[in-house]
Parts: sequence; structure tokens; C-alpha cells
Amino acid sequence: MSVVSNENPIKIVASDLDGTLLAPDHKLSAFSKKTLKELHAKGFTFIFATGRHHVDVAGIREIAGIPAYMITSNGARVHDQNDAQMYSKNVPQDLVQAIIDLVKEDERIVTHIYRNDTWLMSREDEALRAYHNESGFHYQLFDIDNAPSDGIAKVFFTNEDHDHEMLVVYENLINEKFAGQVNVAFSTPHCLEVMGAGVSKGDALKAVAESLNLQLENCIAFGDGMNDVEMLSMAGKGLVMGTAHEKVMRALPDVEVIGSHADDAVAHYLHEHLF
Repeated sequence: MSVVSNENPIKIVASDLDGTLLAPDHKLSAFSKKTLKELHAKGFTFIFATGRHHVDVAGIREIAGIPAYMITSNGARVHDQNDAQMYSKNVPQDLVQAIIDLVKEDERIVTHIYRNDTWLMSREDEALRAYHNESGFHYQLFDIDNAPSDGIAKVFFTNEDHDHEMLVVYENLINEKFAGQVNVAFSTPHCLEVMGAGVSKGDALKAVAESLNLQLENCIAFGDGMNDVEMLSMAGKGLVMGTAHEKVMRALPDVEVIGSHADDAVAHYLHEHLF
């Protein structure tokens, strides 16, 4: 059955990357690349909608070989098909170090910052390089006691043990201390992210649609993380990956579930329902 209707035809396809569009090796499969090119040829607008940095995503877009919009840092940055920045919202400067100070004494946690065109980390983490091998985007180290505060798209925290519940403690702490000033979300169960208030992929998707004289009803979106919840619930049609965390499933009880990124579920869905 097609998801296209005469009342609200799908014109825009938005997809998360890790755990959704990208294969488990964090690369685009040959079938997904082919599908994206077919999608473009048929006149659909594609949007990479991700927690990743825009420099990183630009590298993936080049590999995909199609013009595409980029919603990055969970909606804190939006770039058009020609790399022009359409939208930017930073973490308030006076909160950056204060957020980091809540977490920095815990030696299990690595602190990251996306600042303008750079990715900063509090210490080395070679395992994370695997996420960015294809795009070639790499981090620099920063002083955790003297973090830069301007141009910060997001601050995020990972832990090498992939301990979700430990990060939930910090999620609650940050929400309690900075209520109404930040938006906190998990992109994966072991990656806790902090953006400015009002930042979400859903609001960014709305901005892109309206720039094209379209509405959210004209969008189909795919995702698997808590940072995808707004986008999947706001789009005309949202699809959640079958491999998503149980918290995502609970937050989106009425959203259709599809297969795994390991099986190119997004590309197969587009072939079966949109083409």
C-alpha cells in the first residue's frame, strides 16, 4: 500500500543515520545509495536528520551522491542542499561549563562538544573513530575545566561501558538543574545529548518543509532514537526501526515499526511504498 495520498502527497523524506539509514558498520550500503539516487531522480527532497555534526554529514552526503538538506546536532543546525546555513541555535554560553561541571568528576564519562565546524572531546576514545571513518571527520581534545562556550550546537556524554542507566541519572540531574533552558535527549542508549531549549529534529523538519512551501504532512521520517521522537510524531508519516530502544517504542505507541538497519529496512520501505 502506498503512503502517498492526493490530499497530502509525500514530497520530503527525512531519515536518521546511525541505527536507521546506515548499516551496522556506520556506512551507506550499495542498495541504500542506489535508493537515494532513485529517490532524487523521482523528484523527492531528501533530508539527513541526525545528531551528527554537519561537517560529518556533508561527507556522507557526498558519498551518497545526491543533493540533500542536513538537519544536524539534533536540529541545532540546518543546512540546505548547497551548504548554506538555514538555522542555528546554540546552547546558552553561560550554561556550557555548568553542564559539563555536573558530569566531569565521573571518570567513566567522556564529554564531547560540537562547536561551529569542530568536534571536541575531553579525552581520547579510539572506538568512536569507527563512526566517522567514511566521512573522515575527527575530534580534537579540549580542557574539561575550561570549555569554550561560544558556537556550541550541543554538549554530549558517552561512556565506554555503554551503561544507559548511569547516564539516565545525569539526564535527570541536568533536566532538574536547567529546566526550561535546555533540551536533553538520548541519540543512542549510551549517548546523552544536551541542546538549547526548543531544539529538536521535528522543529527543524518543519522549518525545512515550510522553506519549500510544504507542510509536515508532506513528510515521511525514519528514526530509532529518543532524539527522533519529535520528528517521527510530527511528520505526516513516521516510521520507527524495529531495533529501537524500548523507551522509543513506548514514546511512539502508534507509529509503524519497520525492520532493521542491518537489512536496509529504510531503503526497502521506500521501494515498496513510495516508488
